[in-house]
Amino acid sequence: MEAYANALLIAIPFFMLLMGVEMAYGHVTGKQKYKLMDTVSSLSSGLTNVVKDSLGLVLVLVSYPVLVDHLALVHLEAGWAVWLAAFLAIDFAGYWNHRLSHRVNVFWNQHVIHHSSEEFNLACALRQPISNLVGYFSLLLIPAALLGVPEQVIAVLAPIHLFAQFWYHTQHIGRLGWLEYVLVTPSQHRVHHAINPEYIDKNLGQILCIWDRMFGTFQEELDTVPPQYGVLKPAATWNPILINFQHLWRLMQDAWRAQRWQDKLRIWFMPTGWRPADVVARYPREGITDVYGFKRYQTPAGPWRKAYAVVQMAATLALLLFMFGNFAQIGTQGLLWFGAFIFVGIFGYTALMDRKPYAIWVESGRALVGLWWLLASGGWFGLETWWAYGGLAMGAYLILTLAGGVLLGGQDLKRQHPEIA
Repeated sequence: MEAYANALLIAIPFFMLLMGVEMAYGHVTGKQKYKLMDTVSSLSSGLTNVVKDSLGLVLVLVSYPVLVDHLALVHLEAGWAVWLAAFLAIDFAGYWNHRLSHRVNVFWNQHVIHHSSEEFNLACALRQPISNLVGYFSLLLIPAALLGVPEQVIAVLAPIHLFAQFWYHTQHIGRLGWLEYVLVTPSQHRVHHAINPEYIDKNLGQILCIWDRMFGTFQEELDTVPPQYGVLKPAATWNPILINFQHLWRLMQDAWRAQRWQDKLRIWFMPTGWRPADVVARYPREGITDVYGFKRYQTPAGPWRKAYAVVQMAATLALLLFMFGNFAQIGTQGLLWFGAFIFVGIFGYTALMDRKPYAIWVESGRALVGLWWLLASGGWFGLETWWAYGGLAMGAYLILTLAGGVLLGGQDLKRQHPEIA
């Protein structure tokens, strides 16, 4: 996990730089594809994902080394062949994992966060899940295990393969000629994120588009069908933690409400969106029917609320970079507490973005707990040894959080309950 954290120390600043370039290009050309609240939500989703992954919060069904030990028919020697075999195996597994996530109800829950933005930009790429709590990806790497591809090769290529999927989440790059026949390109991935009937569940490849062409899921971007983005049952929240479990909650509700036991069981493994007929009749759910005319999610936000959201996201990113740079020094127990603080913080400030009346309690509560921790322990997980004024800066941040949570959250509480005023 520490190696992954070190990789993130390099990747995160690089991703932020590319997003800055995309924003600047959109501003100069008058084709801006970023909206502040959506962008903060996307980046915050990415932060929850890297905390969860860096802390290893997943139950792995079977590890890749175990598969190699028991299934290897040959052992590829070091050289270009083993790296090529590993890359093809990872990309092939990625295609089928992606297809599974789009086609099966229970697996859609771990992927819906990535499609939840109604914009399409590089920030959208960072909407990654925290709901994938059961790790089964190694099972899809059985072809690599049969060839005896060493676990070290997989460990090196897997994060590179993941990070290489970032660049094509953009609307500013057109078709790329002959590369469209080999690689997943921005044009192809715009199709993948679109909710137009012509585009749904297409272009599931991750680096190579050959799998889509081989297995019948390829669709080129049509000039007459401009992509519209989001999900057919809109998330209607900026809170990435809620988005991660919305679909799971709906499945649980439908399973509980279904009258037939077979429906209670099979709903989890039916095609995405399937619901028992009796549940549909009694509990209809509205979705998007007009992909060009639906109302995109937005919440009223003045300059102070927007500024608070941006400051909180930036502070959370800074805290994460500190955590990743001091993984060993903080220790396992400290990392779990640190991660919990990050999660509650993201939940709190995105709830304020949603203007939820309970946000005041979340934000003020975490600020008070943070101040207690700071005073009781005499520091913040060793931050003051890295920066002499770290403790003071953390204290100022927590006081700002308390003030912002009370002032902005108080507005929402009064709006929800006018009798309080």
